[in-house]
Amino acid sequence: MNVIFTCGGTGGHINPAIAVANNWKERHPDSNILFIGGEGYMEEKLVPKAGYKLELVSACGLERKLSFSAIRNNFLAVKSAIDAVKKCKKIIREFGADVVVGTGGFASFAALYAAKKLKVPTCVHEANAMPGLTTRMVSGWVDKVLVCFPESANYYKDKSKVEVVGMPVRREFVYTKKTDARRELGLGDQPLVVSAFGSQGAKAMNEVTAKLFRLEMDSGYPFRHIHAVGSYGWKWMPDYIRRQGVDLQGNPAITIQEYIYNMPTLMAAADVFISRAGASSCSEIAASGTPCILIPSPNVTDNHQEKNARALERQGGAIVITEKECTPQRLHREITDLLADKDRYDAMSRALYAMAVPDSAERLCTVMEQLARNKE
Repeated sequence: MNVIFTCGGTGGHINPAIAVANNWKERHPDSNILFIGGEGYMEEKLVPKAGYKLELVSACGLERKLSFSAIRNNFLAVKSAIDAVKKCKKIIREFGADVVVGTGGFASFAALYAAKKLKVPTCVHEANAMPGLTTRMVSGWVDKVLVCFPESANYYKDKSKVEVVGMPVRREFVYTKKTDARRELGLGDQPLVVSAFGSQGAKAMNEVTAKLFRLEMDSGYPFRHIHAVGSYGWKWMPDYIRRQGVDLQGNPAITIQEYIYNMPTLMAAADVFISRAGASSCSEIAASGTPCILIPSPNVTDNHQEKNARALERQGGAIVITEKECTPQRLHREITDLLADKDRYDAMSRALYAMAVPDSAERLCTVMEQLARNKE
C-alpha cells in the first residue's frame, strides 16, 4: 500500500504526520510512505530526519489584509498553488498513492486537491478545536475530516464525514520513562526545566527567557534549564544573554540550542515544561504527563492557542500566563513554587495523563485503512 502524508510550515503540522507514519509503518511494514511539503519550511529538516522521503512543492500562505503587499502576496500564492497542484498530480500518479493524508499547512491544500482530481481517497486532520484555513478550504470535498475534540464537529457542514480521533503523538511521548530519559541525558538529581517557543523562536519570549536566566543565576541556579531559541533567536539571543550578565560558556546549569530534535526524551526528563500552546505541543505534554507553564501566542487566528491552554488549565494540568502578563519575575516564581509543591505537581501530572489520547495515531491509521479499501 502506498501512502502520502502532506504537511508543512510548523512542527504542529509535521510532527503529528510523522507520528501516524511511524504507526502505519509498524502496521504495514511493506508499505511505501512519501511526504509532500513546502519548499523552504522546517519539513525539509524534520521529515528526512524521521527517515521518510520528502517531495517539495512551492507553497505561499495567504494574507488577510487589504494592503497592496498583501494583494500582491495573495496573487503569488494563487499562482504558487496552481503550480503546486500540477506537480502534486505528477507525484501522486508516479507514486501510485492509495490514500493521501493532510495534517495542515499550505502544501496540504495542493496535494489534497490533486488527489481529489485523481480520485484518490483523502482525509484531513485538524489539530485545533476551530478549523484552520486549509481545513476549511478542503473540508467540503475530502472523504474524511478527523478532529481532536467532539465539539469540533459543529464547525463543519457535513458532520457525517467528521470523526474524532484525538491528536496523534509519537509513541515515545507516551512510553518514555522519566528515569530512562534522565539517565540518557546524563542528568543527576537537579530539577530540569525545558522551554521552547516554536521553530523560529518568539522574540518576546526569548527576551523574557534571557532575563529569567539572570534570575536563575542570582538565586544560585536552583534548577537546570535547557532552552530552544528557534532559528531566528539563534542569530541574536546568545549575545543578548551575555548582555544580561550570564556567561553561557562552560555553564552546566543553562543550555541553549536552536531546535530540540529529541523532544520526547527531554519532555520526559523535564520537571517543568514551558512553551506556547499549539495543539500538537499540548497533546505531547498531556501524553508525557509533564507539568507545564503555557504562554499562548497572541499572534494566531481566533486566539486558538489560549483556548488550547485554558482547556489544560481547566483540567488542572497547566499554569497559563498570557504573554502580556509574562515577566521574568512571574515566570521564575511560578517555576520555583511548582517545584516546591509536590502535591500540586503530582496532581497536575495525573490530570495531564487523564486528558491524553494515547491511541490517536492508531485511530487515524484505521481510518486510512478503510479509505484505502474503498479505493480498491
